[in-house]
Amino acid sequence: MAPLALVVAVFLAYSVPPYLTLDPGRSRVPAPAGFGAHYWLLVAHIAFGTVAIVGVVLQIWPWLRRTHPVAHRRIGRVYVFAGALPSAVMAGTIGAISPFGPVVAAIDVVAAVLWFGFTVAGWRAGRQRRFGDHRKWMVRSFAMTMNTLMTRALSPIGFLVVMPRVADKDSLILDAATVSGVLSVLSLLLLSQWWLDRKPKPASVR
Repeated sequence: MAPLALVVAVFLAYSVPPYLTLDPGRSRVPAPAGFGAHYWLLVAHIAFGTVAIVGVVLQIWPWLRRTHPVAHRRIGRVYVFAGALPSAVMAGTIGAISPFGPVVAAIDVVAAVLWFGFTVAGWRAGRQRRFGDHRKWMVRSFAMTMNTLMTRALSPIGFLVVMPRVADKDSLILDAATVSGVLSVLSLLLLSQWWLDRKPKPASVR
């Protein structure tokens, strides 16, 4: 938990401050032409996303789940309704007109739909007391919550892959964003499924 919390804290410390001023000029995502609401949807996505990423880290903390089940349920509701669901809606909206090209736009929309769907499925399973299914869907929801963080982490790989083949700076940025976006979604889906399918270690015999 400690390494994950540290990575999330560093990511938020880097990503969030430019948007606290509500100055569109400090945005790290260029606004598409003719869509004036883009910046404010982006700010809303980041605000809800911050709630989601902090909430989901608390939700997967075994000590909190085991010793404070009431807090786990309450934080879960905050994660779902004040974090993941609204942030996914905003992500899908601004992702559909991504300035990084149609492939990145498609990836962003797919990731947002998966995030929304996994979260709703997990919440419904919990409400129906199907706790095994609840855990599985929420592991997948957690994976999609980490998509933006993973995309940033994989950006250097994207640049390394496309740099020998692309000389134009604008094309380099677009192609690197495409590679890192695809790798992020695929790796998170595969890792979450591996986590769910892994066999528990056998108890030690004394």
